Amino acid sequence: MQSSNEYIELEQKYGAHNYKPIPVVISRAQGVWVWDVEGKKYLDCLSSYSAVNHGHVHPRIMNVLMEQSQRVTLTSRAFHNDKLPHFLEKLAKCAQMEAVLPMNTGAEAVETAIKTARKWGYMKKKVKADKAQIIVCDNNFHGRTTTIVGFSSDEVNRKGFGPFTPGFKSIPFGDPEALERVITPDTAAFLVEPIQGEGGVIVPPEGYLKKVRKICTEHNVLLIFDEIQTGLGRTGKLFAHMYEDAKPDILIVGKALGGGVFPVSGIITTWNILDVIGPGEHGSTFGGNPLGSAIASEAIDIILEENLPHRATEMGKYFKEGLKSLESPLIKEIRGKGLLIGVELKREYGGARPYCQRLMEMGVLAKDTHGQTIRFAPPLIISRENIDFILERVKKVLNH
Repeated sequence: MQSSNEYIELEQKYGAHNYKPIPVVISRAQGVWVWDVEGKKYLDCLSSYSAVNHGHVHPRIMNVLMEQSQRVTLTSRAFHNDKLPHFLEKLAKCAQMEAVLPMNTGAEAVETAIKTARKWGYMKKKVKADKAQIIVCDNNFHGRTTTIVGFSSDEVNRKGFGPFTPGFKSIPFGDPEALERVITPDTAAFLVEPIQGEGGVIVPPEGYLKKVRKICTEHNVLLIFDEIQTGLGRTGKLFAHMYEDAKPDILIVGKALGGGVFPVSGIITTWNILDVIGPGEHGSTFGGNPLGSAIASEAIDIILEENLPHRATEMGKYFKEGLKSLESPLIKEIRGKGLLIGVELKREYGGARPYCQRLMEMGVLAKDTHGQTIRFAPPLIISRENIDFILERVKKVLNH
């Protein structure tokens, strides 16, 4: 077997350098643990950016994957399949909505929401042709397509990829008055993350979601929540918007929907909105495939039956209390809800990446985001003993 360094060198030689991973080469995983090619064990505190909420290779998900993969995996949407209908029903009902448009990746789902909102703007709100505007927030992260990076405020995401798609207006996150000020008759939608994950685990002021819900209703603007990372139990509720009973018009989901083994995403909404999309106007060869549908259906069942949102609440509270008790001079702020936690370090101590690499050396895999922040987002099945393991190492790294 090759060494970690040999694998990394080979990847660097033949793979695009569009990522800068923490230098660990994972070859096996189970639950909250992963092992590198040399056999060293690590506790996963990233969960593949919340795609592995259930834990790695969950036995029920693996059983469905194996069983369905031997029956039928792909039919395209040119034909019906027997797994999609029940998945759509289950997803719509758990979000308390009516209709789903399934896709694969999170970025595809965001693009789907954008197209649907624009079409609704023209057909239902009667916005003038090609004038529909969508409001977004500074510091957002919704994906990496050319349309999406065009309304990012992160120059690393944008630089060199223009010209960009028009029709977007960015405002400060967490400021409902800013939203009200920029709405015009051409505004079709407001697209926002309930908590900005990639942006550094930024939690808006309490009441923000409810206020933007009210503003959007008053101005006949669609409220779109991107819950690709915050949804399906991660923050301690099934969906983060449920903290404020701020039901969106369109809900975007992905990541954990695929159970950590398959890309499944989509938008969830009402028929009054989704009926603007007709045959041939939008779609995906793999979207709604029987393998992904079977896996996602089981993934939803596990989240509900194992009560993972409640577990995220309890373990998240324990984790945050433990982090606060460290009283490290390096820590500027601890933020988050449930098991989506950001630890922002003071600038005078440098960026967060070196601390993530030290944690890796001690058997904990976390990832820096936005320079100064270490993000902790372990699988929702994590135990108190697992968290104690993390805290013991975080203490050594941040109190050096």
